[in-house]
Amino acid sequence: MNTENWIYCPICKNKTRLRIREDTELKKFPLYCPKCKQETLINAHKLNISVIKEPDAQTQSR
Repeated sequence: MNTENWIYCPICKNKTRLRIREDTELKKFPLYCPKCKQETLINAHKLNISVIKEPDAQTQSR
């Protein structure tokens, strides 16, 4: 039997609109939270969710 879990926002810890099953795999998925209105890149494998930390864009100097 496959289990399903809600995905929680890594920033505000509230429930998002998505559920994942045990056999779901996500890579670089843009997770949007309707409450805090933030978008976060996540990976998910066997109900383990990890947040992808990307470096901020740097301005070019002339």
